[in-house]
Amino acid sequence: MPIFELPLDQLREYQGRNPKPADFDAYWERALKELSGVDPMADLRPVKTPARFAESFDLWFTGTGGARIHAKYLRPRAEGSHPAVLRFHGYTMNSGDWFDKLPWVAQGFVVAAMDVRGQGGLSEDVAGDRGTTLGGHIVRGLGGEPDELLFRHVFLDTVQLARVVASLPEVDGNRLTATGWSQGGGLALACAALEPSIVRAAPVYPFLLDYKRVWEMDLANNAYEGLAYYFRRFDPTHELADEAFTKLGYIDVQHLADRIKATVMMGTGLMDTICPPSTQFAAFNKINAPKEIVLYPDFGHDDLPGHNDRIFKFLSEA
Repeated sequence: MPIFELPLDQLREYQGRNPKPADFDAYWERALKELSGVDPMADLRPVKTPARFAESFDLWFTGTGGARIHAKYLRPRAEGSHPAVLRFHGYTMNSGDWFDKLPWVAQGFVVAAMDVRGQGGLSEDVAGDRGTTLGGHIVRGLGGEPDELLFRHVFLDTVQLARVVASLPEVDGNRLTATGWSQGGGLALACAALEPSIVRAAPVYPFLLDYKRVWEMDLANNAYEGLAYYFRRFDPTHELADEAFTKLGYIDVQHLADRIKATVMMGTGLMDTICPPSTQFAAFNKINAPKEIVLYPDFGHDDLPGHNDRIFKFLSEA
């Protein structure tokens, strides 16, 4: 193991550092109840692509706060009831090209790739937050009430996407899967935790985990740099640090992990200094469903050779 991390035997037992709010479960039950009252008003708009075996659409639906959320949606031209894969992108990015979704369609899958609100895609960000938004979405809403945290809405968007996709006539609602890398990995886990219809999840080095551990490791940079901005600008002596980390606990995916019922395959690079392995193990160790973690000892937050093939095989068995 690299010197910045715990030994592997300790990683396999690690349970996380970030506090879990006392009303965490009630918080998310209230959030899901709110989402159930939101009419998704789903709208499929055809998009022309050269693919002969796929139909492509811009999918729009409504999330919490009235935001219109966008996803790329592809389905096989073949009739029948198809499994679905929900794909979530990395931090600041977007749903990507149509092209990289086509192998899934050729395999007989419906594909829905969501644009995270307020990042690099087409989804709306309608939040009117108090406090800073500087340095990243982790801290957006941290200056207000817990319900104002932006990632609360993003997590609920993943659930709404799953429900919309499952409701479409060409989708087998008993064969929903989710995957993504980095932020996408964290969202795949959150989706599987909050939407029990997900049967398989394949997160890769997930983000949005164990914020206090990241801070204590002096790795609050890159994807986690919002933590550094927040404390330097708003709490330079850390008088409110306990309160801040506890509030961040509402959007810490490790605390959702024990809700997951899906079979999980996680990929982790043990040299990852952007999403440290210990933070990933904090979530993995709390999953009570069938699970495996594929370790890449010499790799960090970069391409993991062969792992896309592993994901393709794993989700195809759903």
